[in-house]
Amino acid sequence: MMRIHQFIQGGKYPNATKMAKELEVSTKSIHRDLDFMRDRLGLPLEYDSGRVGYHYTQEVHAFPTLQLTEGELFALLVAEKALQQYRGTSFEEPLRSGFKKMADSLPETVSMHWADWDQTISFRTSTEPILKLDIFDQLAQATARRQQIELTYRKPGRRETEHRTVDPYHLANINGEWFLFAYDHLRKDIRTFVPPRIEGVKLTGKSFIRSQKFSLQNRLRDSFGVHSGQGEFAIRIHFNELVADYIREKKWHPSQQLRELPNAGVELRLKLSSLGEIQRWVLGWAGNAVVMDPPELALAVRQAAKKLLETSRKGVSS
Repeated sequence: MMRIHQFIQGGKYPNATKMAKELEVSTKSIHRDLDFMRDRLGLPLEYDSGRVGYHYTQEVHAFPTLQLTEGELFALLVAEKALQQYRGTSFEEPLRSGFKKMADSLPETVSMHWADWDQTISFRTSTEPILKLDIFDQLAQATARRQQIELTYRKPGRRETEHRTVDPYHLANINGEWFLFAYDHLRKDIRTFVPPRIEGVKLTGKSFIRSQKFSLQNRLRDSFGVHSGQGEFAIRIHFNELVADYIREKKWHPSQQLRELPNAGVELRLKLSSLGEIQRWVLGWAGNAVVMDPPELALAVRQAAKKLLETSRKGVSS
């Protein structure tokens, strides 16, 4: 928008097509920015059909500086602290550069003391995914540019690798972990790949058109994490009073429904398409959760708990 402002200030009545070509963006982006400049920033901007271009109807001495409310400034500072989780990744430098540019454009009357916030707000995760930054960067660029790639991929639990030709549709960070959703030409379907298991990435030289049917939101709607299935399961789990507050304090799934129990516990109801992830989650509550429905989930939890107990006994005896 600053560049657009400079073009218009030049008095040559630039149009959207010329500015888009100069700035290497689409005319749609130019029109969107022009609307923002006129409607949100209050600039006296008009289109002159006779000269086929834009001009200011009044004198504009300077481009408006970025204005932030106290609440927006606080949110910006919190977001800056959240960048800590991206240290060491290919996102760190461009994110910090973007924040610096925003800070530089703030009015002089606003001062931000970053050091003070180090003692006030922090973000911490118990686990941090180990990413191969060069491979992750290749995945991100191929996804953005819609370039077909060949992956050297290792499935979980295996040492050998295999080659997969895929169209990378989407990179998503889900619960702190990265996943690549791509059309797998071998399986003829969308598959989920974990970047740390990718040993190599090579461009095939082909581009692709992402299917309009693909929607990450729809794909994950009935999953408890990343993996979706073809089933329909009505999940009902009882949590005792020791952990009930933890359940009440979070939104675990879009379909969740809570019901208070007489013993100060809580019942959680979900609708899922697969059981693998919810089974592992229930086991993590160390006996403070009881599966009421469906029977196959209750059986899977009991069998897993039995196996865990047997393994623990072997460890003690050895």
